[in-house]
Amino acid sequence: MAALPGDDDPADDAGGPDEKRLFREAVRGVRPLRQHRAAPSAPRIVPRARFARADRAAVLKESLVVDGVDAEVAGGDELVFLRSHVQPAVLRRLRRGEYRVQREIDLHGLTVAQAKAVLREFLIEAIGDHVRCVRIIHGKGLRSGHRGPVLKVAVNSVLRRTGAVLAYVSARRVDGGTGAVYVLLASD
Repeated sequence: MAALPGDDDPADDAGGPDEKRLFREAVRGVRPLRQHRAAPSAPRIVPRARFARADRAAVLKESLVVDGVDAEVAGGDELVFLRSHVQPAVLRRLRRGEYRVQREIDLHGLTVAQAKAVLREFLIEAIGDHVRCVRIIHGKGLRSGHRGPVLKVAVNSVLRRTGAVLAYVSARRVDGGTGAVYVLLASD
């Protein structure tokens, strides 16, 4: 039977009997590798925040609680605060805009949680830089619906709890009126 094109004799590929012999001598004593199959990996566990549900519940609870202080602000009234050891004349000067505003922050568009965090960082930085007076723009809450000015309430809450805040009052009309607040900080 004649060889068909494409039928190759494996002996032809090896290059002849001498090359086969040389190859066998070269690989004498060599054993094939055992095939190691990796054990199937355990299904990957999706990480979950351990306290996410508790955090969401705490945020919801905080958003539903209205302090007596916060109830005063709900109507869009002017914010006014003065620590007991600060002279009333300081508040009058602050209300008139007699203190130079050295820093300003605008909280429009932030959620209450974001606004509180950003405001705290802003105050920490201002206090660290020995800034005396800042302006915080919180808006009037016109798009907050029945909830009223939520950022204004949050700003009021954070400022009252910050010990370095000596006084604050809603800004003059040219600086935002009841949508902004001047804050006087303690200077060390």
